[in-house]
Amino acid sequence: MDSFIQVDPNMIVNTTIGDVEVVWRDVRTAPFALHGFYQPLTEEIFRRVPTDVAEATSVNVAKLSQESAGGRVRFSTDSPYVAIRAKYRVVGRSSHLTLVASSGFDLYVDGAFGSRFVKEFRMPYDMTDSYEQIVYLESAAMRSFTINFPVHAVLESLEIGLKPSARLEAPRPYRNADPVVIYGSSIVHGTAASRPGLTYPSILTRDLNIDVYNLGFSGNAKGERPMAEWIATLPMSIFVCDYDHNAPTPEYLEETHYPFYEVIREKNPDLPYVMITRPNFWTCWKDHEVIMKRREVVMRSYLKARETGDRNVYFIDGFDFWTAPHTYECSMDGIHPNDIGFVRMADNIGTVLRYIFEKQESNL
Repeated sequence: MDSFIQVDPNMIVNTTIGDVEVVWRDVRTAPFALHGFYQPLTEEIFRRVPTDVAEATSVNVAKLSQESAGGRVRFSTDSPYVAIRAKYRVVGRSSHLTLVASSGFDLYVDGAFGSRFVKEFRMPYDMTDSYEQIVYLESAAMRSFTINFPVHAVLESLEIGLKPSARLEAPRPYRNADPVVIYGSSIVHGTAASRPGLTYPSILTRDLNIDVYNLGFSGNAKGERPMAEWIATLPMSIFVCDYDHNAPTPEYLEETHYPFYEVIREKNPDLPYVMITRPNFWTCWKDHEVIMKRREVVMRSYLKARETGDRNVYFIDGFDFWTAPHTYECSMDGIHPNDIGFVRMADNIGTVLRYIFEKQESNL
């Protein structure tokens, strides 16, 4: 491996800032804006769920809720470079993910015509608890930036390094709406994206210029009541329910799916509620019968809600996510989306979310 890295200069990871002048600033201080976390200014790590709620849900959710999936820090600066210095409690490594996705960061510039990927912050493979890296920009113009946090790592701190004379201001604002909250499996969590900004919740954030709260719990989103009760208390513009994959059986999904909806609907009578089925029907032939049963459960929940008079509930069919001619290029393993699969999902889900926002804004 070492000889290969030495031969290809693009594989070399330089994590030293060198003699570049840098002023470090904690992202927990103004004017940085943090998104996707539970009380990030006071918690000791960047967690997504309160400890008591996570522990009441399950032992595994208590662990996974500490991972920073979907978290972001946003700011504006005219610095000609942006550096990061990250300190970890847990460095995630998995055969399903690149190290950049599981434990790294990526940088986007946010403008009037959307967001543009700039560069990933790449760490050495043997990194154990901290690293720093700098990204040089094409100019020193004033711009708004977003840095996406790792998918499967536990972060204690993050500092941003800028040129000492550079201005630091608040970021370009999101759409004037409460966050879209997405609850679900490892697919929501972001497993198998190549970097943090390519999970479908992160893509939706950029495409629609909205704040998104990622409540994906890899293998452990099972529609538990403590989680539903907590989610029901959150400020939300839209709620997306995407945990089909983690229900152990179709029968379990039947027992939990509509009750999950009822808990959230009770406290949020006018909230747009989106139900999604799993995306891998076409790539898992041997599981077609079970996948069909699961799809029917979610469809029954949707139809039952409509029959009660709910006109603010929506159904998105996973059948439509990975269609021909590139059906088999959309996943890493037939289940978890790769970057193409996540883009396909974001395009389909984004169509429905955009419709909901347009409907709200036109007061239809």
